[in-house]
Amino acid sequence: MILNVSGRTDIIAFYCEWFMNRYKKGYIDVRNPFYNKQVSRINFSDVDAIMFCTKNPIPIVKHLQEITKPILFHVTLTPYKKDIEPNVPSKKEIIEAIKEISNIIGKDNLYIRYDPVFLSDKYNINYHIKAFDKMCSLLNGYVTNIIISFIDNYKNVQNNIKDLKLRKFAEKDFEQIGINFSRSASNHGMTVQTCFEERRLLEYGFIKRDCLGVELAHKLTGKTKFKKWKARRGNMCNCVEMVDIGVYNSCKHFCKYCYANYDENRVIDNYHNHDPNSSLLIGHLASDDIIKIRK
Repeated sequence: MILNVSGRTDIIAFYCEWFMNRYKKGYIDVRNPFYNKQVSRINFSDVDAIMFCTKNPIPIVKHLQEITKPILFHVTLTPYKKDIEPNVPSKKEIIEAIKEISNIIGKDNLYIRYDPVFLSDKYNINYHIKAFDKMCSLLNGYVTNIIISFIDNYKNVQNNIKDLKLRKFAEKDFEQIGINFSRSASNHGMTVQTCFEERRLLEYGFIKRDCLGVELAHKLTGKTKFKKWKARRGNMCNCVEMVDIGVYNSCKHFCKYCYANYDENRVIDNYHNHDPNSSLLIGHLASDDIIKIRK
């Protein structure tokens, strides 16, 4: 099994101590987000690889050499300011952490997500072209893989529509992103791809590849047979199945475009109910919980 740490929240940024505690204990409990009393117990002995997804990898860097499982990193690095990403640390600090990670696990196992891309009067197409090129320049030699996605109409996006001030993409915008992002990536020895988007921008030099396809999963785990990740929409994604250990409404970045938060009061409540010594990310096991070992 491959752990996803995590698409539901930023465990590395806010709950790193908990994760390392669980890793040392040898197992982790995950409450089903749809059936509250059902808990999956995951033994790290059954884990083949770990995919870390985070906006702030700084807390985990000092622990990476303690983790003996194969690691894949997806670090989201966007050019937005505090009006959009209120609690994301300095991008300069994040870039330095990315470089450290690259030196530890190798740049082939490190992906940068420029995600999501949205347009407004402030964050217009020229802003993105300059920001993307600067990012590629700063990470030259440390990163070879970049993934972009375009903003989706999540509930939280609708809640923050006044802050986001979104402008619709025109065909010319996609063309400008395709041409300029491909050029910047190529100039710095990188590839760029989209993540299950209808507009994959292949005609402008983007590559056709999945974020964690069978080939990469085989490279990480040595295994050849994988289930397809059913959680992804439609047939546009061919990523292999991963097990997410996160909890929705628990990320304190409070990004205005976030899909995993939709109730900031619940985020605060969940954060206060976190115990780094619990087997669960949020709260504790109850006597009537149904625990099943997940293989």
